[in-house]
Amino acid sequence: MRELRDRPHVLVADDEPNVRKVLGALLDQAGYTVTAAATGEEALALVRAQDPDVVISDLKMPGMDGLALLREIRARFPEVPVLLLTAHGTVEVAVEAMKRGAYDFLTKPFDRDRVLEVVAKAIGQAESSRREFQGPLADDEPTGIIGASGLMEELRRRVERVAPAPTTVLITGETGTGKELVAEALHRLSPRRGGPLVRINCGALPENLVEAELFGHERGAFTGAEKARPGRFELADGGTLFLDEIGELPLAAQVKLLRVLQDGLIDRVGASQPRRTDVRLITATHRQLGDLVGVGQFRQDLYFRLNVVEIRVPPLRDRIADLPLLVDFFLGKHARRLGRPIPSVSSAALALLAGHPWPGNVRELENAIERALLLGDGACLEAADFSPTATADVSLPAVADCGPGSIARPGASGDPVAPTATGIKSASRAITQEAQRRLIRAALEASDGNVTHTAARLGLSRRGLQIKMKEFGLRTSR
Repeated sequence: MRELRDRPHVLVADDEPNVRKVLGALLDQAGYTVTAAATGEEALALVRAQDPDVVISDLKMPGMDGLALLREIRARFPEVPVLLLTAHGTVEVAVEAMKRGAYDFLTKPFDRDRVLEVVAKAIGQAESSRREFQGPLADDEPTGIIGASGLMEELRRRVERVAPAPTTVLITGETGTGKELVAEALHRLSPRRGGPLVRINCGALPENLVEAELFGHERGAFTGAEKARPGRFELADGGTLFLDEIGELPLAAQVKLLRVLQDGLIDRVGASQPRRTDVRLITATHRQLGDLVGVGQFRQDLYFRLNVVEIRVPPLRDRIADLPLLVDFFLGKHARRLGRPIPSVSSAALALLAGHPWPGNVRELENAIERALLLGDGACLEAADFSPTATADVSLPAVADCGPGSIARPGASGDPVAPTATGIKSASRAITQEAQRRLIRAALEASDGNVTHTAARLGLSRRGLQIKMKEFGLRTSR
């Protein structure tokens, strides 16, 4: 698994053996683990099998070329940055590739220092993206956001209402809640969905390169600036720019960002004339920007400009009723990725998960499920398979099994809920109600029928739990 690696892993895809050899030697000497692929098809298979930290791909290759490989990686493994290597065409071709999701590009013959700089920057971005969970996507939801709790229904309504407007949006929430998923939904539901969605994590940028990355630079603007390069604002022209961890933006860059929001003009580093750009800005932070304003680390006028509409993503502990749906989603996702059958989850394990505080939010839950799939044995995941992740003080049922109260995939043991002619929404509602019934039943068993303790564990009021119990026909001896 990723946490066991000692060195970052770079995958190099190029049909020229000499390029693979030279790049491999350069990266190996710099402390990277390197894997080489001669074709795009081979590279895609290695991405699936080895989960590299970054991919360097030649733009022109027989069969699956660099753009096709980029498209596949962006669709299947969006957290893996792709750098394109080219000696063909013009820089404009590579810039267009960046608009399609490439992290950056390198030109042949490549400069050693430039290669190491871009690779290090891409790996830093990838690490930040993995820490800031991107979230599960549901194909049958317009927003793509999974969850049936009241908080998530409210979140979806807010996203759908705000998305069509050009308004600047500030997404707030703890690390691991899925703020980037909300940004993707806002772009996908907006009139700009045909344009690029460009992402950048402000916390992953070296302070001396922030302005050049955001606004671009001219040739000779600083040491190492051998060519003029567009910034992220220019790459996002006609689309959406998502600035994650906006609270980490240095004050000097905040001044330039404020001008972009006021006038729509950007100043490349070293340029004499400003450039006009048409970008919708979405920002996100896990910090309290108001507190940063109070201590002089964030400009108040910029804060007011960014916070036209705030969308708060709730932590998992506040929407624990969504846990069965999330568990079901991640079971399917990682079982398919690992080439394993999709197991069920026992009622004891579900109760244990429901009682855990989840400080790492949905990202922590996904890690726990992936680990349980790797270490668990059999068609049913028990509470022991999730230890030591879920270590909440939960009294488990005396018998742990995958009978009633467990999560079962349709077609597996349990009570599958099949879609009917009433449509996707009705089927989704039925599945959600069944998942909530099982969660409440498991929590009641774990609490020995104590309604007050069960309500506290599920984040519900006692009255709210009693209404749900009556709705689902659940009774307790207490």
